[in-house]
Amino acid sequence: MDVQSRSSLYPPCHQCHMEQWIALITQHAHIGNPNRPGILEIITNWPEGENFGLMDEGEQEQVTRAEEAPPYNHLPAEETRYALFTDGSCRIVGMKRKWKAAVWSPTQQVAQATEGEGGSSQLAELKAVQLAQDIAEREKWPKLYLYTDSWMVANALWGWLEKWKKANWQHRGKPIWAADEWKDIAPWVEKLPVKVRHVDAHVPKSRANEEHRNNEQVDQAAKIEVSKIDLNWQHKGELFLARWAHDSSGHQGRDATYKCARDRGVDLTMDSISQVVHDCETCAAIKQAKRVKPLWYGGRWSKYKYGEAWQVDYITLPQTRQGRRYVLTVVEATTGWLETYPVPHAMAHNTILGLEKQVLWRHGTPERIESDNGTHFKNSLINN
Repeated sequence: MDVQSRSSLYPPCHQCHMEQWIALITQHAHIGNPNRPGILEIITNWPEGENFGLMDEGEQEQVTRAEEAPPYNHLPAEETRYALFTDGSCRIVGMKRKWKAAVWSPTQQVAQATEGEGGSSQLAELKAVQLAQDIAEREKWPKLYLYTDSWMVANALWGWLEKWKKANWQHRGKPIWAADEWKDIAPWVEKLPVKVRHVDAHVPKSRANEEHRNNEQVDQAAKIEVSKIDLNWQHKGELFLARWAHDSSGHQGRDATYKCARDRGVDLTMDSISQVVHDCETCAAIKQAKRVKPLWYGGRWSKYKYGEAWQVDYITLPQTRQGRRYVLTVVEATTGWLETYPVPHAMAHNTILGLEKQVLWRHGTPERIESDNGTHFKNSLINN
């Protein structure tokens, strides 16, 4: 990605509120290849520090990987009752950060959840593992098959946990992240045979199997419910993005706005785009200009060929970031073809520039130009 060229597409910081930037950044967050941890997941799964208590590359190669659980749909029928899917999420609700952890039992078709404040989605993933631990101990299971879409959880249970324990829960003299939670999980892993499988969370529905559908169930169970106020905040954030995309697309309509946003990595709903296009004052002014009666009505212009006669006028718009408030509209007499030229002031000088760039260079020299004889048209510059 060309960072320099792409960054120029976004509005300057001083024109955006913090919540608008949060919405913008959130919309740009995309997971990459679903078959391996993308850069976003790597970043979000390691909440603090340079390497967050992980082993050096040489040490990681020495870790003995624990046995991986088979795909859920390959489990023997009698083993599926020992399988649990875990997930965690985090969300800003009002002025507070809230997390929620959930566990889903495919055989019992039951979800259990716990939630709290002040943590992250990564902490919620650990809380979900602890919740699965509590269920296995309560039910006196002889084993556990744990399915998670978190690479952090999978890798830790596959081997990092043992290394952390031997290092007294430190790395390079500093405590590892979430040491208390890992200390609680470690004895349980030693007592109970646990097999872990990482589940691809971003699989199209057309390719989703039973394992993916169960992962979707726990994902839904881990979602944090929000009030109408919070949903309204989210909607405002999407409208902000839709207005930005609509402006960037040149006010070319819904499809062009959607394509402009998609090409820049932003996902927008057609409902938000439709609302922005419907409320756009610039589009309304352009539509009004297009409704100008063609000049050939009444036969006054029948003797002219295409490009020989034009009607010009100015329309007023909300001022743009570039300081342009007026649009010179130029309508071809025989077809009604519209040309536009935005300017900061409705002046004779700008009228000449607009006619030169939009008419003379594109369509040749006209024989007749009709206007309302305002000062920006009836002027010595124009007449000469």
